[in-house]
Amino acid sequence: MTRYAVIGAGPSGLSAARALQQHGIPVDGYEASSGVGGLWDIDNPRSTMYESAHLISSRTTTQFSEFPMESQVDYPGHRALKAYFDSFADAFGLRELFRFDSAVTRVEPADAGGWMLSAEGTEPRRYDGVILANGTLAEPNRPSFAGAFAGEIMHTSDYKHPRQLAGRRVLIIGAGNSGCDIAVDAVHHAASVEMSVRRGYYFVPRYIFGRPSDTLNQGRPLPARLKQFIDTRVLRAFTGDPVRFGFPKPDYRIYESHPIVNTLVLNHLGQGDLRIRADVDRFDGSAVRFRDGSSDQYDLILLATGYTLDYPFVDREHLHWDRASPSLFLNVFPPSFNGLFVMGMVEASGLGWQGRFEQAKMLAAYLAADDARAAAFRARVAKSPWPDTTGGYHYLGLDRMSYYVNKDAYRSAVRAATRSLEA
Repeated sequence: MTRYAVIGAGPSGLSAARALQQHGIPVDGYEASSGVGGLWDIDNPRSTMYESAHLISSRTTTQFSEFPMESQVDYPGHRALKAYFDSFADAFGLRELFRFDSAVTRVEPADAGGWMLSAEGTEPRRYDGVILANGTLAEPNRPSFAGAFAGEIMHTSDYKHPRQLAGRRVLIIGAGNSGCDIAVDAVHHAASVEMSVRRGYYFVPRYIFGRPSDTLNQGRPLPARLKQFIDTRVLRAFTGDPVRFGFPKPDYRIYESHPIVNTLVLNHLGQGDLRIRADVDRFDGSAVRFRDGSSDQYDLILLATGYTLDYPFVDREHLHWDRASPSLFLNVFPPSFNGLFVMGMVEASGLGWQGRFEQAKMLAAYLAADDARAAAFRARVAKSPWPDTTGGYHYLGLDRMSYYVNKDAYRSAVRAATRSLEA
């Protein structure tokens, strides 16, 4: 009997298990932790969650369409989201499909075809295909710096509670969404808080005109340049110019990198609770020297420097890596169609879990297709240009943007691929 494995029981792994279940495709799930939820389970030893974390996209644009959240909170916190995934898994009998406390250690080609999967606590088992859904925010990116720092250096993945910052002089390097969240925490506990930034950012308020900002203009995507023109001016009206708070002027247009959904950090800058510093030049004992020639003393450096993709249990050649990420058709299919598939290796403002479930529906449609239809799909992927999923946006050439897409262009391409497999 044909059987597939899913690695990970976070949102993407649950999406894959649910979509395959709907097509009657046998699946075994493997999860390193003791329950579902992935990074949203703060008690999961591999979770990078922190106590103050909430959704940065709103509930209605993030939830699974077939399973709306009971909570009416616009931006639920991580504990509400863990409960949501528990309910989702239980409602569809997904928990029974997973082996928990079973970290996958190796996936390699089987002699008779397919893939051999080895996991802690189980015997190796052969599968016709393996779906990698172990997440994109598990392996911290820890850049190196010249010199040596005498205090403590911590990545945001190690941060759980503002008590860790109490009474300390803190420098946060980087200003992504997590970095800004933690900066807001820190101003109430640390002795001082400063942020070292390399480039400028766009700050999006959670509410515009009294509504969650990502619910505006839903279903009616504007051309990229027009949306950038309008939204830049709307944001300027609501948040002002971040440059006046010390941030560099962005050297890119809005939505060409992920925006910061946090305007509280601007409030605290305006109140003098924290300060923006230049890019780091070097460490020098307890001092940090910046590229503008200034320096200061710190007790703790917090690296808000993001994450790198990591599929450590499978050799890179099988996923067709191209520098910072695998090169996959619609971020799911290796062009060799070798029986490995990736779920959740996609980032987009507003894509939500439903967007990832649509990924899973496409994959399930491929696995359920008859031989002729599946072969025709593979031939189109091999011979035709891959869909443009940028939506006309020119994304920054950063490692973390290598698998970034425009949600409308991406979902349109995924739905078209699914229709071609089901026709």
